[in-house]
Amino acid sequence: MTHTDPATVRSGAVRAWLYAVAALMVVTLVVGGATRLTESGLSIVEWRPVTGALPPLSEQSWQAEFAKYKQIPQYRELNRGMSLEQFKTIFWWEWSHRFLARLVGAAFLLPFLFFLWRGWIEPRLRLRLWALFGGGALLGAVGWWMVSSGLTERVSVSQYRLGFHLTLACAIYAAILWTAREIGAGAPQLVPRRIRVSAMALVVLTLAQIYLGALVAGLDAGLIYNTWPLIDGALVPAAERLWFNTPLWRNLFENALTVQFNHRMFAYLLWLLAIWHAFDVVRTRSGGAAFNGAVALACAMTLQAGIGIVTLLHQSPLPLALLHQAMAIVVLSIAVVHAERLWPRRAPDTESTHEIVLPRGTS
Repeated sequence: MTHTDPATVRSGAVRAWLYAVAALMVVTLVVGGATRLTESGLSIVEWRPVTGALPPLSEQSWQAEFAKYKQIPQYRELNRGMSLEQFKTIFWWEWSHRFLARLVGAAFLLPFLFFLWRGWIEPRLRLRLWALFGGGALLGAVGWWMVSSGLTERVSVSQYRLGFHLTLACAIYAAILWTAREIGAGAPQLVPRRIRVSAMALVVLTLAQIYLGALVAGLDAGLIYNTWPLIDGALVPAAERLWFNTPLWRNLFENALTVQFNHRMFAYLLWLLAIWHAFDVVRTRSGGAAFNGAVALACAMTLQAGIGIVTLLHQSPLPLALLHQAMAIVVLSIAVVHAERLWPRRAPDTESTHEIVLPRGTS
């Protein structure tokens, strides 16, 4: 009969917990994307972190929520005359997103406290995990900061705040996935330093592209310039069309043509870097995990680029737009797993992370 090492069991439990939290975050990100694409994010006009966990439970409560929504510009300018049943549809999208966000917080904090109490968390991980929890709490506050931008003068949320909210969520997800893979992992594969650096660069650049995509979503820029490879009738639009706002930097965030053009150009760059990285891995004869990860990432980015083009040509219908956003998370996940496999790891802590049991008769 074989006995499993208790330390292995403990690290396995912590790893499984982090994977479960990461999976919940993926669901939350996808539902959040659907909430944005269905213009549902402003249907709940109050931030009630505790009492807001319960949806309306009576007809009177539904009417009260609907009355609050009728006070904001989105209803008056875009949805005037909508029925209560139509309001319930957008309400449930936003409520589900907020509920999942609360669930992620609880799924992280409660097991974390249990593992800390039992001494199952390695000392080197404690500060990182507390930082991730703090990042999650900040993410909730940023989410409300984002929603509040659309309650008084706008009919949608600020693209600046939307981009920050989504990118922060993806960065936290990436850090949780990285940490889960790091626990109990063996030695990384030995590859040239430039391959490790380029793998990590692809993670960072993928996050940057997600931010640019959020700006496109925030401006509804995917609903215009629906041609490819030309945009506004040219491969590179005229400078006076790209840079007509002053100061010039505002075009990077507020000019729909510039925002979509930047998202396209960055996609080309990211795809070419992924292909170059894969060829570099093959050229250096780095087989195993390095080869598998590099090829998987290049293929995923190629597929994502194709989905993006089809989505654009069809003027961003909900199923395609949601698939494009979900595939971005898949690309990010592959990039994180690939980079973590190659990145140098610190030696395990020498400090014990479990109770010391003395033999009977000793003190």
